[in-house]
Amino acid sequence: MVFQLVISSYCLIDYHTKFSYFHNETIFKQLDSNTQAIEETEIIGAEPREVFVHRNIANMVVHSDMNLLSVLDYAVNVLQVKHIIVCGHYGCGGVQTAMTNKHVGIIDNWIRHIKDVYRFHQKELNDIEDEKARFNRFVELNVMEQVLDLAKTSIVQGAWESGQEVHVHGWVYDVKDGLINDLKITIKDNKNL
Repeated sequence: MVFQLVISSYCLIDYHTKFSYFHNETIFKQLDSNTQAIEETEIIGAEPREVFVHRNIANMVVHSDMNLLSVLDYAVNVLQVKHIIVCGHYGCGGVQTAMTNKHVGIIDNWIRHIKDVYRFHQKELNDIEDEKARFNRFVELNVMEQVLDLAKTSIVQGAWESGQEVHVHGWVYDVKDGLINDLKITIKDNKNL
């Protein structure tokens, strides 16, 4: 049984778990690509080969990203995961780039989605005077929006319609102190969408 699935740029498939305190629930976790130097197993306290990983820039859930959707479909419909964690990190380069008007190349097309998150929350973000605090809040808001986007995918919607238990969570990892900030956003059905 898979303990955890992580979406980001590299892919690791892990099959078995021995964590009884999680009641053998499967977890799907998305991490941003800038966490490459940090082992996902260390972040969540899992053993090697217990995590399924897929990475992308700024932990984005884009409904036209067939790679993401394929991994999500496999996790939900084949592995029957019960928990999906969208986990960004403070200091995310993709989110930071989206805060600027700088053109960096083909990635501008990906960053466009993050700029939309800024636009949705522009008043709140612009009211934060401290640049670092604004950046950290933007990272958190991006994760929250991706949780909502993930919950709205036809894959998660189909699982809920069939009665499958799936929880979508939002976390932010702090690379400076190694702590996870649980954003207290968990969606387990359509009632909160």
